[in-house]
Amino acid sequence: MVQVFLWSDPSLLATAPNTKPMERLTEVQQQLYDWLTSYIKEYQHSPSIRQMMKAMGLKSPAPIQSRLEHLRTKGYIDWTEGKARTIRLLHSIAQGVPIKGEVFAGGALEPATDDDTSYLDIAGLQLRPQDYALRVTGDSMIEAMIADGDFVIMRPVQEPDRLKDGTIVAARVEGLGNTLKYFYRDQDRVLLKPGNSKYDVIEEPVERVTVQGVLVGVWRDYGSLK
Repeated sequence: MVQVFLWSDPSLLATAPNTKPMERLTEVQQQLYDWLTSYIKEYQHSPSIRQMMKAMGLKSPAPIQSRLEHLRTKGYIDWTEGKARTIRLLHSIAQGVPIKGEVFAGGALEPATDDDTSYLDIAGLQLRPQDYALRVTGDSMIEAMIADGDFVIMRPVQEPDRLKDGTIVAARVEGLGNTLKYFYRDQDRVLLKPGNSKYDVIEEPVERVTVQGVLVGVWRDYGSLK
């Protein structure tokens, strides 16, 4: 069995998914958390406060201690009181990324629903707690190397108004359903462009389109292809 994971943007790597909703981090909290995750993965132990200060470009331990407390309160990390270098991450990749249904790489269609939660096993990769997977149905994104049967790893959109043109998104179009396409904004309209010349561009008023997630990566299991 050959499995390939194609990251769309390596800078998006952070930490592992969890089944429980996670409270959103601020930009500086996310920056520290991402750095902690990378450090602990590489060295198998937590860094010192001084190392964190240096990595974050700070000259005082107070901001680091504040950010650590927030990370702990929000359930991302914990440590043993009174002992140095005992910070541990509270989320493991072992359970996998939750699969939240299908996304159509064709037209926009109502997705099938499944009340039973299943998980995509991508042990060894690091993601953010809010990330999730969708199974691709259709071939409208084959020129973006996204094929029918692939899993796309998506990240919820915090600020949809700041999305860059050309971003690959999972979007729900009112009255049509959901679809995986390139996102473009033209004043008060949204254009959802396919990565396959056989398909037409979907053009809708901005209020009829809800961006559900941006593409982080693509998971393909060649062993399952026939």
